[in-house]
Amino acid sequence: MGKSLNQAKANAIRYTKKKVEHWQLVSLALAGYDAISIIIAFFLALWFRFDCRYSMIPKEFLGAYLKFIGIYVIFSLFVFWRLRLYNSIWRFASYSELVRMIVATGISSLFHCTGMTLFLGRMPLSYYFFGTVIQFGMTLMVRFAYRFVLLERSKRRKTEEIAKAKRVLLIGGGKAGQIILRDIKTAKELKDIVCCIIDDNPNKWGRYIEGVPIVGGRDDILSCVERYKIDKIIVAVPSATAEEKRDILNICKETGCELKNLPGVYQFLTGEVKVSALRDVDVEELLGREPIKVNMEEIHAFIHGKKVMVTGGGGSIGSGLCRQIASYQPKQLIVFDIYENNAYDIQQELKKKYPDLDLVVLVGSIRDSRRINSVFATYRPDVVYHAAAHKHVPLMEDSPCESIKNNAIGTYKTAYAAMMNGCQRFVLISTDKAVNPTNIMGASKRLCEMIIQSFDRMIKEGTPEKLPILYAHADDEDGAMVQQEFPKDIKTEFVAVRFGNVLGSNGSVIPLFKKQIEAGGPVTVTHPDIIRYFMTIPEAVSLVLQAGTYAHGGEIFVLDMGSPVKIDTLARNLIKLSGLKPDVDIKVEYTGLRPGEKLYEEKLMAEEGLKKTRNELIHIGCPIPFEVEAFLKELETLMGMAYINADNIREKVAEVVTTYHPAGEHGSEKKGEVYERLLGGRECVKKQYRSKAYVN
Repeated sequence: MGKSLNQAKANAIRYTKKKVEHWQLVSLALAGYDAISIIIAFFLALWFRFDCRYSMIPKEFLGAYLKFIGIYVIFSLFVFWRLRLYNSIWRFASYSELVRMIVATGISSLFHCTGMTLFLGRMPLSYYFFGTVIQFGMTLMVRFAYRFVLLERSKRRKTEEIAKAKRVLLIGGGKAGQIILRDIKTAKELKDIVCCIIDDNPNKWGRYIEGVPIVGGRDDILSCVERYKIDKIIVAVPSATAEEKRDILNICKETGCELKNLPGVYQFLTGEVKVSALRDVDVEELLGREPIKVNMEEIHAFIHGKKVMVTGGGGSIGSGLCRQIASYQPKQLIVFDIYENNAYDIQQELKKKYPDLDLVVLVGSIRDSRRINSVFATYRPDVVYHAAAHKHVPLMEDSPCESIKNNAIGTYKTAYAAMMNGCQRFVLISTDKAVNPTNIMGASKRLCEMIIQSFDRMIKEGTPEKLPILYAHADDEDGAMVQQEFPKDIKTEFVAVRFGNVLGSNGSVIPLFKKQIEAGGPVTVTHPDIIRYFMTIPEAVSLVLQAGTYAHGGEIFVLDMGSPVKIDTLARNLIKLSGLKPDVDIKVEYTGLRPGEKLYEEKLMAEEGLKKTRNELIHIGCPIPFEVEAFLKELETLMGMAYINADNIREKVAEVVTTYHPAGEHGSEKKGEVYERLLGGRECVKKQYRSKAYVN
């Protein structure tokens, strides 16, 4: 067996050694051609000398030619080989190859003239001259003809590519635009041609960058697209404000062209200003609001070295919290979620990105008092971000008891466990739907806010033992509730953070709209006038983390999210950003408000005031007074009704949450003064429809 293996290896080696490469075969063919060319060249020279009549060639000249031509051929081929004329890549032939051809022909011709004269006698001068010229022409022709053919083929291909190429309008005549322009020209993988440049600086109009004209400002975008037959628009203005970029993008989306955008000024800092840094324009960029800025040092100082727990850690907000918390080097990160697939996904992501992170991922329900108490007793987190909740409005309308069990009672159990196990700070993730709620989900989140405020009040008054133990099951054989021994010094601070809809989350309209567009439509909007506040997941998470650093207990933090956005406009913008036309390529259909849904969401109740924080975009709502002990008794009643699935639970919730007014079967279509105020008044509403560069 060993011998046969060695033999096989030896045969393989011999085969490899014997194998002739393709270029070597080409070189042999080229040498053969050269030999024939040399023979023909000098025969033609002799033939031309005697008037192109073979019979007139003297026998001594013909005999001398025949005797010497073989020697000359061998010598010439040797010279050609020494000067590397048989191993050059002629598709890349250039000046250096031409020089070597001239030198090789000169040496061989000198040998021919000298050898012929010394050994066989003198030949006519024209024989040497024309022979050399014809030899040079024939040997050179075959080599550079190959390159010429390739160039012609390349030109033809380039012409075809230009015909198929996308015509590009570049917005931004600054440094970023110049680099992008240069990168487009040199990138072989791109089939784009930059036809013109737009820049708002009049001083640049009529001038050129890399041979491309700067034709005007943003007001000229629409006309330039038509004039130059533009297919793609690239926005390379990384230093523009969110409002400026929004105005530009709003004009661009009216063109129906493909949109690409250079994300931001940080690209300069990272050296990523190139075509690869471009991305599709996100609908978030049309919101016209500066991104939230937070104090990273404050958050790092608060999180670093602490045990942090995130409930609902596999969800949209929960996973975003986990990602950012992990970057601040906590002592331990505990991810708690009822959905094992979500928990597994964030676990694998964090393990890969933060291999040194002390990560604990647990599956369980916040409704399970035994489980939640066991987790807190085992890991004793310092900080808790409570994101676990049922959030889907229409689904919760059909299952109101589940909304109360999970959102309200689950929050109470989690807060209680946190308090009893020495947690320093408990941050509730709330929603603007908790303000004047018209649905059971919003009402349950308002209950959560009231629970947080109740815990804060009892702790500050020094009476946390008055907080009831809301267990839905008995903890001992006799059926009696077993109460833990109360800690002597409870200092847990309870706060809530309230924000609007999150773009890109599982429950957001954006993923739904994108799927509908991909399927060819229609895009479904509940009502043409429905408006919502929007923010991105990173923004929401940053706010929650920043709020955690500001907390002293009992606060409801509210984000200034700018102006609300019409969902109808959002859907139409998304269609346009996909390169399609609303109601032409993709239909927009209105399905009517869903149960419990209203036209708008307020950020605060009318009774609540606002206090400033160190972050101008983060405010604190003044709490609405309510009788805590009475509320806690009502909460016990609500729990009992929820666990027996009482049909009249909405009525009971309305008694406890006085701002809760169920919208009814078809939602709430009332606009009124609040609606007009949120949109900036009636004149602003009219103006937004007149202006193409305004999104609302």
